[in-house]
Amino acid sequence: MTAAARMDVCVIIAAKNAAETIARAVASALAEPETAEVIVIDDGSTDTTASAALSVADDTGRLNIVRFEKNRGPAAARNHAISISRSPILAILDADDFFLPGRLGQLLDVSDWDFVADNIAFMDEAAAADAADEVDRFQPEPRLLDLAGFVEGNISRRGVRRGEIGFLKPLMRREFLSTHQLAYNETLRLGEDYDLYLRALAKGARYKIIHSCGYAAIVRGNSLSGSHRTEDLKRLYEADRAILADNQLSAEASAMIRRHERHIRGRYEHRHFLDLKRQGGPIAAVTYLLGKPAAVPAVAGGIFADKTERMTRSKPDALAALGGSGRLRYLLPASAELG
Repeated sequence: MTAAARMDVCVIIAAKNAAETIARAVASALAEPETAEVIVIDDGSTDTTASAALSVADDTGRLNIVRFEKNRGPAAARNHAISISRSPILAILDADDFFLPGRLGQLLDVSDWDFVADNIAFMDEAAAADAADEVDRFQPEPRLLDLAGFVEGNISRRGVRRGEIGFLKPLMRREFLSTHQLAYNETLRLGEDYDLYLRALAKGARYKIIHSCGYAAIVRGNSLSGSHRTEDLKRLYEADRAILADNQLSAEASAMIRRHERHIRGRYEHRHFLDLKRQGGPIAAVTYLLGKPAAVPAVAGGIFADKTERMTRSKPDALAALGGSGRLRYLLPASAELG
């Protein structure tokens, strides 16, 4: 198949105040011969994000920049991009990140999928310039990912290598999304990718992962600091509950989603307790726990884990939290069993 015959991918970039990185992201997408269109949604930026994206436009007319006057969140931005795009295959690229050369072609070489993703290389900004040379070229080895394995891969544990599969950025077939009327949940500003992929798997999506690595993600000092709002955690565990209520799931899948719901709800209870303590003092926080004793284990566990981490780690390292060594960290090990 020639490159021209495979120009069927729309790359979607939702961006807010990303003037420093958006040009690299756009350029990496336009450099892929399989890219038919790049849609940038400037989601209420107050900087020069739109002009920075435009600065790397080529003469092919593939770049489309749309500006939201007010910030609507990544889910709404991506939904709008999907609605105005034409290509049969959709790719999500974060504004901080970029594609490594050849990524789309390698993914499109895989057959029989509705979603297909590759490994992610996490790095700091200093490593980005040499990423194409330094990232390991694993053998693809495609594997199917089932619903239970996907959910389990999104339950993090303190002290264990971070490896949430929901971070992956799969190519998606528009036909599958349209057939099952799937879109991003615009009430979510945390876990919107996880929620969409989970609902797709519940509808029978064939989700393949290859171990080859073509996606570079930039990790900044506050990338893993829990900058999301407490309310975002609440909306995420409520989304799990909605999936449990609306789908005919296997016993194994239902049990795993309930486990994820409890995991996220526990994180919410811990954060909510700390918010109450900060805003109203210890009495307000303790009063809340007295009225909701079921939250006590999650709050106590979270406080204990926080104290343990402070004693055992003198300086947070965002890259080290993702496992591995050196200047690069991979989301998935090359030998991972994914189901």
